Amino acid sequence: MENKYVIGVDYGSDSARALVINAANGATVGQAVCQYPRWNQGLYQNAAAGMFRQHPLDYLESLTSCVTQALEQAGEEVRGQVVALAVDTTGSTPCPVNQAGVPLALLPGFEENPNAMFHLWKDHTAVSEAEQITKTFSSWNGIDYTRYQGPYASEWFWAKILHTVSVDPKVRKAAYSWVEHCDWLPALLAGETRPEKMYRSACAAGHKAYWNSAWDGLPDRRCLESLDPYLGQIWSTYGAGPRPCSENLGCITHEWAKRLGLPETTIIAGSAFDAHAGAVGAGICPGKLVLNIGTSAVDMLVLRPDQIPAGNFSYACGAAEDSILPGFIGVETSQAAYGDAYAWLKKLLLFPLTEIEYSADIISPQQMSALSQAAEESILRELEEKARKLPLKGAVTALDWFNGRRYPQVNEHARSALNGLHLGIGAAELYQALVLATAFGQQTILRTLAREEIAVESIIAVGGIAQKSDYVMQTLSDVLGCRIDVSQTVQACARGAAIYAATAAGLYSDIMAAQQVLCEGVLRSYTPNREKAADYKHLYEAYLDLARWTDLGMICNP
Repeated sequence: MENKYVIGVDYGSDSARALVINAANGATVGQAVCQYPRWNQGLYQNAAAGMFRQHPLDYLESLTSCVTQALEQAGEEVRGQVVALAVDTTGSTPCPVNQAGVPLALLPGFEENPNAMFHLWKDHTAVSEAEQITKTFSSWNGIDYTRYQGPYASEWFWAKILHTVSVDPKVRKAAYSWVEHCDWLPALLAGETRPEKMYRSACAAGHKAYWNSAWDGLPDRRCLESLDPYLGQIWSTYGAGPRPCSENLGCITHEWAKRLGLPETTIIAGSAFDAHAGAVGAGICPGKLVLNIGTSAVDMLVLRPDQIPAGNFSYACGAAEDSILPGFIGVETSQAAYGDAYAWLKKLLLFPLTEIEYSADIISPQQMSALSQAAEESILRELEEKARKLPLKGAVTALDWFNGRRYPQVNEHARSALNGLHLGIGAAELYQALVLATAFGQQTILRTLAREEIAVESIIAVGGIAQKSDYVMQTLSDVLGCRIDVSQTVQACARGAAIYAATAAGLYSDIMAAQQVLCEGVLRSYTPNREKAADYKHLYEAYLDLARWTDLGMICNP
């Protein structure tokens, strides 16, 4: 294994990151980040309408850029010793394709049509379609397909397809099938993009398309066709079945080997969604919960099939076969807003600098730009320092449902709320309330899992917030009443993808064997302050009371 290297590429919401690591010891020898050019110009998105689309060229151009830059940093000797490459992506991020598996946005006549592009995970244009799917999946006189994943979400595969073909006849006619971003890229690199033949990720299939061996694959074709006959076509073109992330898809094509500057012997591995890859990069194993904290938060666990609770527990979490580690059931639960809640307050406070135009007699454009940048970089840090000193008693109560509620009990119409405001409340008090709200949202999730006898023995956190915010993480540890380890892995998702690559290349017997060598250690640990337990208990009860009042249908058992 000496002098062998693997590449992991992580496709996030705004950029792609490539990581080149030594397959023998996990050392990083090259890395690079590339922003999506069109996306970062604000193209193909309308936040007010909940529409977020990405052009396939953004993915292809950023792949070329970040991989070639990372390899240049690693050096020519390393370039010739790369043995495998894998990617992870956001999801569910599907795209309509033709019979050859080409995204419609790459074809004449569709280049600027957002409906012909990849529908980013956070696109919420299909809320009504998701509700329609939930109703049909649970009451069509057949299997209850919501059993393992719960109510269907507008962010997911079938809802996005149903919405798009309902509003765009041209796309409906041209789209032979639909593919996830995490399926299309490895299929493209390996040279087999025909929908019936291409690689389909077990992660995407299980969590978003509702593939399950309990009903021998996708939901019944008749059930899907009762929603729209077009969905039967997607069912028939989906292929033989999903495969795990460590799958060897074959060698890279001549075209892509040349474009990326890689040996033509480079193996292309399977893929998964970014949070799941991050869990692998952080060292997930039975009993260990990986908490990926970013704009949202995703909790992941792996269970043996015999550990899955009896009955319907889908209100608490989603479960899918082989979605994180092959041979295990991947369990996923999440909060739709974490860092996004803090970003909302930040944007609110920056209004005088970002939304008001001042006369040059008062402040020059250069000074204004410098002031705005300084405030942008320091505002959350200053809020943290002030919030840290605030007493807990009398804290404002907030809900973390800025993007709706994922778990427990999915409700995309749920909204945040604030209680306890008075004229003495300032920015620091609001920030404290939001940090408490996100921590209490996590506490509700873990208590729900415990009620279903899904055991969590330890927690390791990854993501920017976990590594950068002592205040947020200490508050979370205090609220949960348990130790939280923070992984020192900066690019956990890309490292997880690199672990897929090393396993697919046969350098390790399985993913867990690869993790023992390629995962990095713990950066720091947080332990709870037991003296504050009574205060947090009182504040959590206030959080649950506000949750009940705001969403009368929610069951909150402290």
